[in-house]
Amino acid sequence: MISAIGLALALILLIWMTVRGVNILLAGPIAAAFVALTSGIAWLPPLAGEGAPDFATAYMKGFTGFFADWFLMFLLGAIFGEVMGASGAAASVAQWVVRKIGIRHAVLAVVAACAVLTYGGVSVFIVGFAVYPLSVHLFREADLPRRFIPAALCFGSVTFTMTSAGSPEIQNLIPMQYLGTDAYAGWQVSLVVALLMAGLGYFLLDRMVKRAVARGERFEHRPSDDTVDADRHLPHPLLCLLPLVVVLAVFMVFQYPQTLGPVSALLPGASLGKWALVVALGAGTAIAVLIGVRSRGTMPAAFSRGATGAVVAITNTCAVVGFGAVASLSPAFQMALDAVQHIPGDPLIGAAIAVTVIAGLTGSASGGQTIALPLLAPAYLAMGANPAELHRTVAIASGALDSLPHNGYVVTTVRAICGETHHDAYPAVGVLTVLVPILGLAVAIGLFSLT
Repeated sequence: MISAIGLALALILLIWMTVRGVNILLAGPIAAAFVALTSGIAWLPPLAGEGAPDFATAYMKGFTGFFADWFLMFLLGAIFGEVMGASGAAASVAQWVVRKIGIRHAVLAVVAACAVLTYGGVSVFIVGFAVYPLSVHLFREADLPRRFIPAALCFGSVTFTMTSAGSPEIQNLIPMQYLGTDAYAGWQVSLVVALLMAGLGYFLLDRMVKRAVARGERFEHRPSDDTVDADRHLPHPLLCLLPLVVVLAVFMVFQYPQTLGPVSALLPGASLGKWALVVALGAGTAIAVLIGVRSRGTMPAAFSRGATGAVVAITNTCAVVGFGAVASLSPAFQMALDAVQHIPGDPLIGAAIAVTVIAGLTGSASGGQTIALPLLAPAYLAMGANPAELHRTVAIASGALDSLPHNGYVVTTVRAICGETHHDAYPAVGVLTVLVPILGLAVAIGLFSLT
């Protein structure tokens, strides 16, 4: 009982600290230490009994384990995003999207720009940095409240694109190593759910913005606002799409080398799994550098920013994965895990509940999957769950409660990128990145049950 209360209070404490602006690298271990205190887990190795876990070891194992597994993907994703920005490719693509949609649909333009870059392989953490300057320009021209910029960025990045079939984001790749699937698992249902989430989410966001405008809210200029330089030479937008196309094409080739016929002899005999993203992002970065040859003087700095951004992005996630690693040792967590494993009925429902809850506890879609799947995948597969259906269900489920206020991406986007407060920006973010994906998850399970 004490363990359950402690786990709940620790999660509340973690959310409260992040809402109050405490750095997640501090909030994560503090909340995890509280879990250890209320669960009878020693704080340091010398204080633990022989063979017993301790807070420091468990937290750092979770932290460094996720770092070791995914740093190369974060690194190349961040560098790719920075190179796309430095070359002018990201601005060119985004402006092209705006010209096609029109200034009257500024919110839709921001969402669409994020969606294109995210599904093209740009790390979700980097998309916010790349699109934010354009978002400010659009919201200023349309005179819309800027507190909705984080919602537009988050919605376009971490909902209908991040967990959809074929997405090169790691939230869609993690299940492959545990389920023996590929990135396109359950694509038919995924397409329906993605369209539903995109349509419903945009309707809700547009409605919230219009209501705020009707109440008299307007754009507030800040001295630090970046502006889009109208005199800067930008590469042709169709050419700028090439790096994104290359990322998707190379990713697909190394997912399905057997489909290339005789050419497949030059490639590995089996799919590279998540490592296909390393090859794809490397190829996309090389193309982006060539496209930005006129801006070659800015490339060294772009690579440096990408490397730094990758460390910030992955350590934010690692901080909550470490919290989840300690939380998973508590008796309350183990009881909850046992309960969800024995939910009667469709295994997809049990998997969805389990991953949603764990992702919420850890504040991370990728972290929640990393913790949940090694424990749950064997049991659910043994129960007869279809691997492709389980893959898609788990991916969509991980993108729901993960976006609670303490989520590393949410904190980075709301505070670091947009300079907003959780009080002003998070209500819209929560509706779009928590409630909409939960509805999409329910629809996915319903559609899978009909097949």
